[in-house]
Amino acid sequence: MKLTVVKWKDVAGWRWDVPDDEVCGICRVPFDGCCSGCKIPGDDCPLIWGQCSHAFHMHCLIKWLETDSSQQQCPMDRRPWITAK
Repeated sequence: MKLTVVKWKDVAGWRWDVPDDEVCGICRVPFDGCCSGCKIPGDDCPLIWGQCSHAFHMHCLIKWLETDSSQQQCPMDRRPWITAK
């Protein structure tokens, strides 16, 4: 018996490389979800890590750092925010 594939649809999944129980410290949404400003998780709603090892949705962190009360500090430990390389 010989089969011919007529149509092929790939299905893929992805996950951020963070523990399952971790949520964004700002919006409290799991990292495999997306921030309130995004509709679809993934490359359009990336995560960003600080040198302090805390991670956030990039958009949440940008909004946080733009506020006067942030004083350009990590929202979790209040150390000066420096993005990890």
